[in-house]
Parts: sequence; C-alpha cells; structure tokens
Amino acid sequence: MKNGKNPTLKHKQAIKAARLNPDNWLVFKIESDRIHIIHRYSDTTKTVFMEG
Repeated sequence: MKNGKNPTLKHKQAIKAARLNPDNWLVFKIESDRIHIIHRYSDTTKTVFMEG
C-alpha cells in the first residue's frame, strides 16, 4: 500500500467533482494539474484532474 495523506480542502473539492466520496480517499501523489488518490480500504488507485 502506498502511504496516503489526508486531502486538503482543494483536493476534497476535486475528488467530489469526480463524483467520489472524499472521506474514503487519500492523496499519495500531487502533480501540477492532477492528484493521484488511493482508496482507504480497497487500495484502488485513481487519477483526478484539478482545475485552476
């Protein structure tokens, strides 16, 4: 499992915009235009694009 961190408010907004529940996801990699997240329980990974 990758070591994820709790998402910030901007990360939570991006996760919510991707129709995911931000309470169930951790951030493990941050890039300039996207964040990589991992599910707290199932270790599923996804990439979410951030605006701005």
